[in-house]
Formats: sequence, C-alpha cells, structure tokens
Amino acid sequence: MKTIIQIVLWIGCIALGYFIYNSITGPIKFKEVKEERFSQVVAKLKDIKNSQDAYKTINGKYANDFNSLIRFIDTGNYVITQQRDSSFLEMNDAYGIEMLKEVKIIDTLGFVSVKDSLFKTDNRYKSLMDVPTAANGEKFTMKAGFVEKSGYKAPVFEAKVDKEVVLYDQPKDLLAREKASLSVEEVNGPTIYVGSMDEVSTSGNWPAIYDRKEKK
Repeated sequence: MKTIIQIVLWIGCIALGYFIYNSITGPIKFKEVKEERFSQVVAKLKDIKNSQDAYKTINGKYANDFNSLIRFIDTGNYVITQQRDSSFLEMNDAYGIEMLKEVKIIDTLGFVSVKDSLFKTDNRYKSLMDVPTAANGEKFTMKAGFVEKSGYKAPVFEAKVDKEVVLYDQPKDLLAREKASLSVEEVNGPTIYVGSMDEVSTSGNWPAIYDRKEKK
C-alpha cells in the first residue's frame, strides 16, 4: 500500500512539474511562433499595400479584388514624364501688342512596368491573396470603395486576416488573449490588417518591430 501511494505521489509530482514547465515555456513558444508567422503576414500585406498604391496612382481608385490587382501588375505601366518651362509671344488684345507668356510643358519620356518596379523578377505577387502559413489555403479579405471627407470622395481599401487563421494550431487560451491584446508593442485586435474602409489611411495595425524584422 505504501508503495502504491509513493507511485501515485511520484506521478502527481511529475504531472505538476509538467504543468508548471508548460505554463512557463508555453507563452514563450507561442510568442516565437506568433512573431514568425505575423512577420510573414505583414510582408504580404505590405506587398498588397504597394500594389494598391500603384493601382490608385494610375486608376484614381483602389482595386476591389485580387484578380483585378494581379492583372494590373501584369499589364500596368507607369508613365515617365518631364516638366520644363517654356515661353512664347502672344498678342494681347487689350494692349494691342505682343507679350511674353510663360507656360509649363510636360513631355512623356517613356513607360516603366509596374511589375518590374515593384517586384522585378519575383512572381510572389501572383499569390497576393494567399495567407502565409494558413492551414487550409485561406485568403486575405480585401475590399475597396470611397469615403466622403469634407465633401470629397476619397478612395480607400482594406485587406485583413483573422489571427485565428494564422495561429490555428496554438493554445486556445493564449490565442484568445492575443486577439484581445491592446498594446503599442503588439498587433492590436482580432485581425491583422492594412488600410481602412472608414478612414483615409493605408497604415497597418502592426508595431515597428515587424518592420525591423523585415529589414534584417
């Protein structure tokens, strides 16, 4: 009987030690996985932002879906222009004499491919919609439209993904805490996003640490 009690106590001690160890190392491992996966998601969202900026520069609005955006990258071109000053004599009817008139002339010098400008020889733009590390091929949600600001309709867009898609295999309690996080050092809220459908903004909700990780 004494031996059985000792065995039970040893099993209890081992189990308690495991739970204590896991409570300490669990959050550490979670943070490592989170930062690695979030870095990949942020890099993809930056590609989406840069592509949307190019689309807006040429079309005056943002693309509403990924097919349009990717097709634009494949075929779009920036126009390279040069502005120069010029002048000529023009008859002034009021004074009855020729007067010097100054004008600005814009010359078209050529075209640069959007694809070459943003991605060079890299074809990663063809999978802009795919969420990195997603278990079941989930896609980013993206939409575009306009918001009225001071009587002007400004183009806006937003691309996002739920943190649960990115951290699908992580402990539920840590995931719930992450989705509720509010800190300048964290990706706040339940999603990772860039842009806004309510404000004229193309910023993301990630902290500077993810920008520094990408530069390294």
